[in-house]
Amino acid sequence: MSHQDDQDRQHHHRGTLSRRTALAAFAGTALAGATALPASATGRPGRTVRFATFNASLNRGTQGALITDLSTPDNAQARNVAETIQRVDPDVLLVNEFDHDDRGTAASLFLRNYLAVGQNGARPVRFPYHFTGPVNTGVASGVDLDGKNGAVTTPGSDAYGQDAFGYGFFPGQYGMLVLSKYPIDTRAVRTFQHFLWRDMPGNVMPEGYYGDAARAVLRLSSKSHWDVPVRVGHESVHFLVSHPTPPTFDGPEDRNGRRNHDEIRLWADYIGGRRRGAYLYDDKGRRGGLRPGARFVIAGDLNADPYDGDSYDHAVRLLLDHPAVRLPATPPASAGGVEAARLQGGANASHQGDPAYDTSDFGDTAPGNLRVDHVIPSQGLVPGANGVFWPTSDDPLYRLVGNGTTVPTSDHRLVWQDIRLG
Repeated sequence: MSHQDDQDRQHHHRGTLSRRTALAAFAGTALAGATALPASATGRPGRTVRFATFNASLNRGTQGALITDLSTPDNAQARNVAETIQRVDPDVLLVNEFDHDDRGTAASLFLRNYLAVGQNGARPVRFPYHFTGPVNTGVASGVDLDGKNGAVTTPGSDAYGQDAFGYGFFPGQYGMLVLSKYPIDTRAVRTFQHFLWRDMPGNVMPEGYYGDAARAVLRLSSKSHWDVPVRVGHESVHFLVSHPTPPTFDGPEDRNGRRNHDEIRLWADYIGGRRRGAYLYDDKGRRGGLRPGARFVIAGDLNADPYDGDSYDHAVRLLLDHPAVRLPATPPASAGGVEAARLQGGANASHQGDPAYDTSDFGDTAPGNLRVDHVIPSQGLVPGANGVFWPTSDDPLYRLVGNGTTVPTSDHRLVWQDIRLG
């Protein structure tokens, strides 16, 4: 389990309406077949592409430790992550919390030693194409960002992480990895690692908290924002991926909640047309957002639930309610999320959101289980089947998710959405 996901567990609950009615309505009825495995790649209609996101918690406390763990094929957690991916069999996948190294060694090892090897009877899955890049987590800012103890520049401590551009003990911790069965147009990839928070017009950076030196260097993205074009036949689908900071672990200034909001807003502006995205600049200096009419899928652990948790101003609704988005008739769901909320109770009982749509298992204490992992298709794409990989306790695959106390894989669930090019 990652440090950052451990932080997620400590959100302060803000929901007020009970969802006991939803728990009773869904348990054993509408979602009775929801944990059945989705169709494999060979069993999908033509031109149907499965996009997915998975915060796999493949992060480690020291630099290079993930490479060590993946160098042999017997790491239990990595095998569980690989099996989860194999069971769902996505075509294009974002893996959040995958420690980045400059040579891509960890990614290559995971592909070879785990995904290409069938786990517990699951079929191997091969992704001929992948993309990864540097992130802001664990990168020293050179500034005392938290205003506590001067600028901490030696990696390996919480104090260092608090002063890094994104929280992390070393550069690359909690990184990102995109895997694809379809070609990636690597020359057209855009990254926004260095975009400064202050350069977003109308940003919600807390007034009076950051000094001039901090405001001059503080990057918006806590990891990075990537536009990764995927070629499906003769068409391109822009895979817009990120992992905003959890909106907690701050003070009354709500600096993390506000940053989470603006990290999500970046994508809302990016897909919002020429005028709305004109202020943006990527790491190569190219300005502007996505061209109007381009097809895209937004994905990631956005650390934002539309109803519950600590989000600033319901941030994820900037995307869910966006006119450029085409949502499926029903969000990705599971019966396992319903069962977990019912059995755990506690904070879950007073949530507004439907537990069928939860994607993270944070137990019975605040914030409870939340819908924070999202796969959001655009207009011009036709959403089809979808789901959250969260088996119920009577399913043999329940061993991959655990009961909220034990975490055999991750406290997040893999979320998938099929799309067809309309």
